[in-house]
Amino acid sequence: MFRFLLSLALIVLLAAVTPLTVVAAIASLEEAMAEMSLGKDNAPVTMVEYSSLGCPHCAAFHFETLPKIKTDYIDTGKLRLVYRDFPLGTPSLAAAMVARCAGRDRYFGFVELLFRSQSQWSQSNNPLEAIARVVRFGGMSEADINDCLKYQPLLESIRKGAETANEKLKINSTPSFIIGSEVISGALPYEHFKKAIDKALKK
Repeated sequence: MFRFLLSLALIVLLAAVTPLTVVAAIASLEEAMAEMSLGKDNAPVTMVEYSSLGCPHCAAFHFETLPKIKTDYIDTGKLRLVYRDFPLGTPSLAAAMVARCAGRDRYFGFVELLFRSQSQWSQSNNPLEAIARVVRFGGMSEADINDCLKYQPLLESIRKGAETANEKLKINSTPSFIIGSEVISGALPYEHFKKAIDKALKK
């Protein structure tokens, strides 16, 4: 099995502790699992990113390369970036869950917050507690966090999405990107993405 499935027992245990009553403070399953994207819906090119919030190379892409892509292509209406979860390990799965529980409007803010604090929670002896400390800065209460991590349908939806990406698209590492018909693996330099985007724009 893949690494994102290896340590699910801890979160499954959380889900089984008590029944969850979903409250308004966290996003509904429909909103939480909606396609999260940056850029115009009618942009001529779509880039799909498969990422794990505990992956250092994914964080590097978001801080070193994505800002340039955003300036040159997303903000100019040429590119739409779709973010999809491919969590590698239980802490990354938990982080993906709380980011999605934050809802569409706060989602990318939470993604950035979790990437920036990655070393704090991903290397912690108690990563769930560490994630909870981090996301409280984003306005999520302890009760919201607990409700989110016990929300089994959300866990299953994220896991199923990752399994589908692996089985149908052969995604097996992060970060991975699909731009048109081209697959890019790894946090490569900006120039590599620029070449692939420009090629897709010409089609």
